[in-house]
Amino acid sequence: MARRGGFPGGMPGNMNNLMKQAQKMQKQMAETQQALEEKTYEASAGGGVVSVTVSGKREVTAVKIAEEVVDPDDIEMLEDLIMAATNEALRAMETDSQNQMAKFTGGLGGLGGGLGF
Repeated sequence: MARRGGFPGGMPGNMNNLMKQAQKMQKQMAETQQALEEKTYEASAGGGVVSVTVSGKREVTAVKIAEEVVDPDDIEMLEDLIMAATNEALRAMETDSQNQMAKFTGGLGGLGGGLGF
C-alpha cells in the first residue's frame, strides 16, 4: 500500500503552503518592524512650550524648549514638562507599534517574543 501525505517523500501541498505563508508573514513583520524603527513621534507639553521627538527605536532624538518657559527659579516645572512630553511621545510610538504588529498577531499580546512588538 502506498503512503499518503507524510513527510519522508516531501511535504504535502497544504503543509508547503503553510510554510510559504509563514515565511511571507515573517518577512512582512520584519519589514513593518524596520519601518516602525525609522518613524519619529513628537509630543508637546505646556501648550507647546516643550516638545520631544522620539524614534521608533525608543530613543529621544530632539527636545525643544521655548525660552519663555525657562525660569531658573522653577526648574521643577520645566522638568515636569519635559517628562510629560517625553512620556506622551513614547506612548504614541508604543500605540502605533502595537497597532501595526496587531495586524500579524491578530491582537494577541505577547506573541512578539520579547522583540519589542
